[in-house]
Amino acid sequence: MNPTSDFILNQTMLRITDPKQSLAFYQDILGMTLLDQFDFPEMSFTLYFMGYPSSLIPTDPAERAKWIFDQTGLLELTHNWGTETDDTARYHNGNDEPRGFGHIGISVPDVYKACERFDTLGVDFVKRPDDGSMKGLAFIKDPDGYWIEILSSAGLRDLILNR
Repeated sequence: MNPTSDFILNQTMLRITDPKQSLAFYQDILGMTLLDQFDFPEMSFTLYFMGYPSSLIPTDPAERAKWIFDQTGLLELTHNWGTETDDTARYHNGNDEPRGFGHIGISVPDVYKACERFDTLGVDFVKRPDDGSMKGLAFIKDPDGYWIEILSSAGLRDLILNR
């Protein structure tokens, strides 16, 4: 048996400056659910776990915490208290120089329809679906400037097969 066969990719963590803005973006624009929030007052930070739950979220706090850490593909938004009012506390988005972290990806049924909706909501685009040489996918920015790729599995399959 493979010793890592029970491993899962549980989360990607992004530091955020303003939880009100970030939670609104991920919930209202991307349709994620706030699965739970964990405050650490002694260390002055809060963790927000966001995702697209595929089953009922347990109501018991201990069961819910275990359930969260058994899920795949969650987003952990980390807010260090005070950054929302500190103009010098801006996080590097990974795409400015020097480059590092690139983006997270959200699969949608129809990239063009999703982007039409993002337009009506005033979302900031990095790349629209027909810009550049890679057609049919887009990049938007969250409130902290992190890039989010908007893609469809069918569109990327066609892009990869026709390269």
